[in-house]
Amino acid sequence: MKSLNPFLLLCKLNSPHGMNYTIKEENNYQYIDEGQGEILLLLHGLFGALSNWQGVINHFSKKYRVIIPLMPIHDMPIKEAGCEGLTTFIEGFVDFKKLANFSVIGNSLGGHVALIYTLKHPDKIQRLILTGSSGLFENSMGGSYPKRGNYEYIKERVEYTFYDPQTASKELVDEVFEITNSIPKVMRIIAIAKSAQRNNMAKDIVRIHKPTLLIWGLNDTITPPQVGHEFNSLIPGSELQFIDRCCHAPMMERPEEFNVILQNWLDKNPI
Repeated sequence: MKSLNPFLLLCKLNSPHGMNYTIKEENNYQYIDEGQGEILLLLHGLFGALSNWQGVINHFSKKYRVIIPLMPIHDMPIKEAGCEGLTTFIEGFVDFKKLANFSVIGNSLGGHVALIYTLKHPDKIQRLILTGSSGLFENSMGGSYPKRGNYEYIKERVEYTFYDPQTASKELVDEVFEITNSIPKVMRIIAIAKSAQRNNMAKDIVRIHKPTLLIWGLNDTITPPQVGHEFNSLIPGSELQFIDRCCHAPMMERPEEFNVILQNWLDKNPI
């Protein structure tokens, strides 16, 4: 993508409350930046998107500054496609936006990147929140790499990531199907997934000494509940909360419960 002057793009992210957001595009970064106050930096997963955080934006942008960068999972240089390359991207974004003293919230692969970033830049991080994070174990796409050209297979795999299959809207399935039909995108997805599986952080995360909240779906099929317990045992002082009838993306499946847990914890752990 060519370097562009700052401008705003209308975002297709529409909330159920009728709120519309904009995706800002600046210095080759695309991101949402809503609200004012203490900063919450949100990181999406491998098949994630900015819209995954819609419920969080609706709730927290009233009192916080919610920032969500779109990670270049599908178009980053193939040699850089991995956890470290994505962490470098976030480092560049944080420096460009001159962010400091923020809390980072990561889902799935985004949690993995958040862990690496926190260990590399503890001076910038105030609090760490993980939900369905990779970094210890993950069952990618339900145990197999995406098959190209098979819509029903992709639909079943997307539904597998949710407790209620109806959460996997046709729009979401169509988006993943389009991604998996692109050979360059699939190559990057596979490279990043393999990088995440290689990059086990069990020996490293014991050095995290930031207030840490773990919000896990009790029915998570990708990073099962035992993974949440393992994170809890390894990260000193961390707190683990489960949401029932919920799978790998609690902020999408159970946004109200997710927001209550997160809000109560933030209130108990002020900066």
